Amino acid sequence: MIRKIGKNLDHYYLHQVVGALFYAIMLSLALNYFWLPGHVYSSGFTGLAQLVDTLTGGKINVAWAIALVNMPLLLLAWFTLSKRFAIFTAMAVLLSAAFVPLFATKTVLTPDPLINAIFGGGINGMAVGTALRCGVGTGGLDIIGMELKHQFRMKVGSVNLAFNALIMVGAGLTYGWQYALYSIIGVVVSAHFIDLFYTHQQQIQEMIVTNKPEEMTDTIQNKMRRGVTIIDSAHGGYTGRYRSILLTVVTQHELPELRHAIKEVDPNAFYSESKVEHTGGRFYEPEP
Repeated sequence: MIRKIGKNLDHYYLHQVVGALFYAIMLSLALNYFWLPGHVYSSGFTGLAQLVDTLTGGKINVAWAIALVNMPLLLLAWFTLSKRFAIFTAMAVLLSAAFVPLFATKTVLTPDPLINAIFGGGINGMAVGTALRCGVGTGGLDIIGMELKHQFRMKVGSVNLAFNALIMVGAGLTYGWQYALYSIIGVVVSAHFIDLFYTHQQQIQEMIVTNKPEEMTDTIQNKMRRGVTIIDSAHGGYTGRYRSILLTVVTQHELPELRHAIKEVDPNAFYSESKVEHTGGRFYEPEP
């Protein structure tokens, strides 16, 4: 019985705990070793926490501010999104608040704000992308984005842009406009690294040419819960043989599983992949 419970905990929760812990440690390193020494502001609610610390003259430090600014959104996620998602997101936020003073240092690796912006942004992007990949939110804009998508089917790019613009203005007014520009560089680097590590949001269209369309369709639908469109009687220009063409859309994260399924059903199948800019209609997305 204990072994079974342990196995379930490992399957459902271990990777979320690891994701939350990894995010908290990496964020603390980025903040203490790069952003604070370089007078560089982060994006999102971490940047807001830095701004709160600055505006209050340190009376509400970054650690407390991270917890306080995220608290209302964590409650919102608990009631409107998913209790499991809210719990692990709260874990990531509270661990971050605890680790920021724990990793505090007077060591300055470099006074160069550009290097601090680039490396801080890269570490933060890696941390956020890994946490999201593990099913853990990082608070703030993650929750706002999911709420807008869940409730109103809205894209959140403009919301993120407007919010981060306010943070950059705060950086400019506080330290000088050159530091706002350095902060923008950090935000861009962070966004790039998030895309590298968080592949669930990237969609790929797969075209499969096979003589086993029914078996291939069953495998994809049953194992991956992805819809398949079948085009029958496609004529091969070189071989002269008739094949079926299957079209499906998966996430970048699911791509290795799809390739394995294709080879398992029909090792001789031809397939090609292309990035998808936008999908409409019904596309399965697991609950947070």
